[in-house]
This record gives sequence, C-alpha cells and structure tokens, in this order.
Amino acid sequence: MPEYNVLERDHVALLTIDLQRDFARADSPIRTSGVGGNTPNIKRLVEGFREAGKPILHGVRFYRPDGSNVDLCRRGAVEEGLRVLMPGTRGAELWDCIKPNASVRLDAEGLLAGDMQQIAAQEYVFYKPRWGAFYGTALQERLEALGVTTLVVTGCNFPTGTRASIYEASARDYRVVVGSDAVCDASDEALRELGRLGVYQMTTDASLAWLKGIRTATAA
Repeated sequence: MPEYNVLERDHVALLTIDLQRDFARADSPIRTSGVGGNTPNIKRLVEGFREAGKPILHGVRFYRPDGSNVDLCRRGAVEEGLRVLMPGTRGAELWDCIKPNASVRLDAEGLLAGDMQQIAAQEYVFYKPRWGAFYGTALQERLEALGVTTLVVTGCNFPTGTRASIYEASARDYRVVVGSDAVCDASDEALRELGRLGVYQMTTDASLAWLKGIRTATAA
C-alpha cells in the first residue's frame, strides 16, 4: 500500500498563526493562554527554519476600527470600542522575538489588500480575514509556487486560528506536523484528535532534528 502521508523534508515550510503582540501582551483582552511557556519553543522553530533556508509564512489578523472586517463574534465589541489588532499599531505587529530583524514593520494596508509582504529571504507575511490561514488568502498559491507539500504549524489561539488552519491544510492534502510544545492554548486531547486527520505531533526538539535529517526516537 502506498504511503501518501509521508513527510517531505525537501518540500517543507513553517506556518505561524497569530504571532502578534496583542495576543501576547499581559494586559491584552485577547491574550492567548500558555503564551509565556510556549514562546521559547516557537522562537526556536522560527529560527531553525530560518537557518535551514526553508520557507516561513506568518498569518496575521487585523481589525479595522469600524469592525467591517471583523468576525461576527467580535464585531460588536470592536464597534463599541475594543481596540486590538488595529492596522498600523504596535499591538498588531509580529512578536519582536520572531522577527528576522528589529526594523521589520508590517505593511498593514498592503496586507489588507491581499498582498504578501516579504520580510526576509523565503519569509512572508499574509493577512487572513478569518480564523483559518487558507480562507480568502493567497496562501495555497504561494505554497504551490514554493513547491511545498509539508507544513509544520505553530502559533497562538489553537482552538480558533491554529486548529482551523490545520484542518484547512489537511483538506488540501498537505502533510501536516503540529508543534506539540509550540502551540498556545492547546489541550492534550485536542492535539490527539488531530491524529485522526493524519496530523503528526512533534516536539520542537524533534521537529528541528527532523529538519536537519537527524533520526531520533520521535523524529524518524
């Protein structure tokens, strides 16, 4: 029987979800749980892919002040004054610790218009209008242009953006790895359920070892 779901190291990319300051600030009303404990591993994954010269794609959210592009469940709060993920604000920027350099700033208007912003060699940012990274975005087209078949996924907001993106990737026949110690707000049960989709779980150590071609007990 052919093995269709085998990970392909030569065709892998890292997909990050919602790694923005407003999801991490201690005083933020939309702070994701577990962000403090998982940040070091997320940073290591990003740096590992960067050092390996593999593609990195960062999916981000923006909320216009009038709420016109906001999910229905939060639109009323934004209309009434919730000010998070506002285009052009520091809260909407990528985490400093994952930027390729400190001078990187997001081009909010270009991203909102559907452009992909290149912030380093093989590293891009794109705006996602809803939870999932593929809905209403050019992500699939960019992955196809890069020859990507395998995605390692990390990020914030596992119950919403990260999980939705994993389901969307699986539905498009990507081979998917979830960074089991590099996703915020994910329960063990929720991660185990992804196995029914053929999603692999790897720790950060195992993911980086696999990326380097090192065989381990958890990254064969």
